[in-house]
Amino acid sequence: MPILIIVAAVLVLAVLFSNIRIVPQANAFVIERLGKFKGVWSAGIHVKIPLIDRIANKVLLKEQVMDFEPQSVITKDNVSMKIDTVVYLYVVNPELYTYGVANPLAAIENLTATTLRNMIGELTLDDTLTSRDTINSQMQVTLDVATDPWGIKVTRVELKNIIPPRDIQEAMEKQMRAEREKREAILRAEGTKEARILEAAGVKEAVILEAEAAKQKMILEAEAEKAAAIARAEGQARAIREVKAAEAEGIGMVKTAGADDAVVRLKSLEALAEMSRGRATTIVVPSDIAGLAGTLAALKGTLEPQKPDDGK
Repeated sequence: MPILIIVAAVLVLAVLFSNIRIVPQANAFVIERLGKFKGVWSAGIHVKIPLIDRIANKVLLKEQVMDFEPQSVITKDNVSMKIDTVVYLYVVNPELYTYGVANPLAAIENLTATTLRNMIGELTLDDTLTSRDTINSQMQVTLDVATDPWGIKVTRVELKNIIPPRDIQEAMEKQMRAEREKREAILRAEGTKEARILEAAGVKEAVILEAEAAKQKMILEAEAEKAAAIARAEGQARAIREVKAAEAEGIGMVKTAGADDAVVRLKSLEALAEMSRGRATTIVVPSDIAGLAGTLAALKGTLEPQKPDDGK
């Protein structure tokens, strides 16, 4: 009897320990009692009733990444290509995940392939290549709605690779090469244009500076000529004043009046000579040129000292 009790106790403990389950973190166990859904065990330690309860499914609650094989699709412009997708998902309801569909991952793969074919069939090749973000967003929404009864949440869908046919790839490479050559030609032309513009601007600035220098030179020369003319005029005026003073002292008022008129006529002749040496092509000669000559003779006789008459 003691041996039987010990054996029975050992069997009871073995059965008890065999029905103790520890659920890891980020996992869930679906429990059935007598073939019917009983509940979901979360992370921690649990005990099931032997021969009555059983673990129907062990569900991983972490976000999973499903990388599916490339799928053959045809675009709206009848271009056949292959596209492989990556789907990010996690289980939100272990009960629906267990009883909603027989093979959830295979079901998602087939659903992804059919959804992708439907969407690409409405787009051209260029739209497919340039609208990845739009395709990703639309597929994510579509798959999320379709997998909701399965207890699955689709968080993200990415088009991993778009593989067009070889001839299409060659045509695209030629097009990209032509675009690069076009951009190179445009950049070269713009560089030449800017260089010519800068050169023309430099020539323009040089011409402007030369013109400014010539203008400044002419202004300075004019000012110098003006100062010289003023100096000459002041010298001539001073000489005339000295002559008048000398005549007033040595000859008298009458001769002084004659000298004044003679000096004026002399200055007129000097101005006429100055005009003849200038750049003007037309010279205006006074009508009384003969009178000027007589005036010069009279002035000469007046200014010369009187010689004593030996006979008288």
